[in-house]
Amino acid sequence: MKAEILSVGTEILLGDIINTNAHYLSKELALLGISVYRQTTVGDNEERLLDAIRSALKDCDMIVATGGLGPTTDDITKETAAKALGKDLYIHEPSLARIKGYFRDSARAMTAGNEKQALFPKDAYILENDNGTAPGCIMTNEKGQSIIVLPGPPKEMVPMFENKVKPYLEKYLDSTIISKSLKVIGLGEWDMASRVRDIITDSENPTVAPYAKDFESLLRVTAKAEDETSCRALIDPVVAKIKERIGEYIYGEDDDTIEKVVGELLIRNNLKFACAESVTGGMIASRMLSYEGGMSRVFDEAFVTYSNESKTRYLGVEEGILKRHGAVSEETCHAMAKGLLENTGASVGLVTTGIAGPEGGSPEKPVGLVYIGVNMKGTIKVFRHVFPGDRNRIRSRATVSALGHLRTELAKSLY
Repeated sequence: MKAEILSVGTEILLGDIINTNAHYLSKELALLGISVYRQTTVGDNEERLLDAIRSALKDCDMIVATGGLGPTTDDITKETAAKALGKDLYIHEPSLARIKGYFRDSARAMTAGNEKQALFPKDAYILENDNGTAPGCIMTNEKGQSIIVLPGPPKEMVPMFENKVKPYLEKYLDSTIISKSLKVIGLGEWDMASRVRDIITDSENPTVAPYAKDFESLLRVTAKAEDETSCRALIDPVVAKIKERIGEYIYGEDDDTIEKVVGELLIRNNLKFACAESVTGGMIASRMLSYEGGMSRVFDEAFVTYSNESKTRYLGVEEGILKRHGAVSEETCHAMAKGLLENTGASVGLVTTGIAGPEGGSPEKPVGLVYIGVNMKGTIKVFRHVFPGDRNRIRSRATVSALGHLRTELAKSLY
């Protein structure tokens, strides 16, 4: 089965909005075994949208369209799709009742434009919107081709696809495709792939594919079989073989984030956490506090000790160490990690110091040089890195790497 993803909205064409919907849908359709033949973006113009839909129907079995379901006159996706299929629109009373209920329970007034959001072909399969006023729908022609029309806001589109569209599509698919992603920190994509290259090349079902994303790497293991249980039976032995090779670098699976994994280790073991950041300037604290699973119970204190004076004042780093070795050095990083726990009473500490550039580097200490210190109840380890990229990339890489080192040291000490 082939599909085209059709993104509707002039704001996407102008670059005012990043098209995350197409990225999400490409991945999800592939997991269902549906090949994405093409991605197209069209502005809010009926003639061009109609041409795009008709062109897609020549090549594909399915169109998944996002955007253009709002109450204004330039929201024309559903109407144009119906026109392309030669279908008239009628008020769908259950949808209208849901929309009226949405406004009855809010302070906003319903308009005539909102009523048009309840217009659908009589034979359309309605996709209820639990997060907004615009229902979606699935229209089908006499050839069995489908147009799936979804709202544009990701907070509405994603749950509608997950909860309404996927169950609908799975009924018509003759096989199941399941994937498991192994998330890696500490190995680049090429290094990771080279260590498991024979597994990647020898495995046909499941397939194994490496990816790089947000200064991490991942391996996606994908199996196709008659049901989910059979897929899992294919995936599990391959995952076990991969973990034998690079298990120390794998921090999580699927939807795990490094801050979630670290946070859960700290919370589960009731370990008070503190951090002191120079080069990362608060990025570690921000990542850790973005985890909503109870960080308030273990996150103790955070410092941004950018200057030498602040390293001495808050962390007790001796001025002599700073003068002899400099702020960016193994010795200073070690002293920062030591002083952090001594001055806070936390059980686990994480510190960073480095040169993010664009200035400040030298042959001995180049731009990108970063030291990361982990203090586990008085046992201190310091890690040296030289990260490539501009200032923002260096700081982001240092943040991810620091959390990766912390995860590894926590796992070693706890298990």
